Amino acid sequence: MDRKRILLVTGMSGAGTSTTLKTLEDLGWEVVDNLPLFLLDGLLEAAPPRGMEGKNRPLAISIGVRTRDFAPSQITQSIRRLNESPNLAIETLFLNCGGAELKRRYAETRHRHPLAMDRSADDGIAHERALLAPVRDMADRLLDTTNMTSNDLGQWLRANYAVEGLSEPVLTVMSFGFSKGLPRNADLVFDMRFLRNPHWSAELRPGTGLDQGVIDYIRRDPVYETAVGQIETLLDTLVPRYIASGKSYITIAIGCTGGRHRSVHVAERIAERLRKSGFSPTVVHRDLSAVPKDSLEAGPAKQ
Repeated sequence: MDRKRILLVTGMSGAGTSTTLKTLEDLGWEVVDNLPLFLLDGLLEAAPPRGMEGKNRPLAISIGVRTRDFAPSQITQSIRRLNESPNLAIETLFLNCGGAELKRRYAETRHRHPLAMDRSADDGIAHERALLAPVRDMADRLLDTTNMTSNDLGQWLRANYAVEGLSEPVLTVMSFGFSKGLPRNADLVFDMRFLRNPHWSAELRPGTGLDQGVIDYIRRDPVYETAVGQIETLLDTLVPRYIASGKSYITIAIGCTGGRHRSVHVAERIAERLRKSGFSPTVVHRDLSAVPKDSLEAGPAKQ
């Protein structure tokens, strides 16, 4: 039986806990913020959320000075006790940060330090650092975020805590017709209206970009191979960069006039290329069932 993976996230207030939890959640972790220690055992014994049964989804729990029953000695005792369990794989991540940078962040956000509601941020930071010293000393990982941006921290987390089968973004390749409007939330849009248009062939018009006759017609366009090949090469570069930036959803939209012929075929080809590159795209043909209309198919593509 696989051991349940537990990550305890603690550290200095303002060092990046919120960014850490949000990133872990995007990576597929179940996240609980500021859990009172007396609820810890009950949480670990509880059934997984609906829909996640059997997936052994890892759990990240943040504990810090804002936790209601916060006590460093209890945290260290709990960590030692959990480490003895044969069913749990426990790791403690401590987020540290320099005092000057923490003070700058509090000044920039105009938030008060949780331990300095009626005194200076310097006092709160010093008090918190002393309180957390025992937890910091026994942490498995100590990450100094002083010189990290939120994006830097997110990339570090994705490199170290991605979960196989849960952390991959949802990648969609969508065909559509410009005559029906641009798809919402598309990250990349490619226009195929420069290709020869099967709509103007009486024999091919009733078909779609899934039919071999239509595919052959489109592929005979002199610029087809060069243009589509360049798009594929571009996507080989861009998609990994989108993933590295932490996007949870990536939509590549391929359009033609009606959304039934050229865009459908090219979307299928691009999806197949992405699969060969190691990705798992979903293909959606938004306007495949639309009724073809001559009035919408104007332009130089009557070839």
